[in-house]
Amino acid sequence: MKDSAKIIVALLAGAAAGAAVALLLAPSSGSELRDDIADYVNDITGSIRNKAESAANNLREYGNSTLDRSKSKFRSTVNDLANLKEDVADKVRSRSNNVVEAGKEAIGHAKSRVKGAADDLNDSIQGA
Repeated sequence: MKDSAKIIVALLAGAAAGAAVALLLAPSSGSELRDDIADYVNDITGSIRNKAESAANNLREYGNSTLDRSKSKFRSTVNDLANLKEDVADKVRSRSNNVVEAGKEAIGHAKSRVKGAADDLNDSIQGA
């Protein structure tokens, strides 16, 4: 319990005890005293009920706002991950295209060298 809540509970308990002592010491008839005590207890019960309802509403509001913030952060994280996935996929596509182009160039260069070697061999066979 928070310190302020403890103080409020202590004040209410003290007030209840003081009121009970005052009613018991006051010059009243038994039935009047019982009615006064019953009214006072009813007042305290109503006050406690109101405070409990208020605390429950505050807790409910806090829970809802915390849930909403959590949902928002979760959605934001999911969106960030989706964007990151797209960025990585684009980079992989770009690099794979670069690798394919480099492979095509290497194959073209190799074909050219093989053709040159074949031409040289052909020329040497025909010249012999």
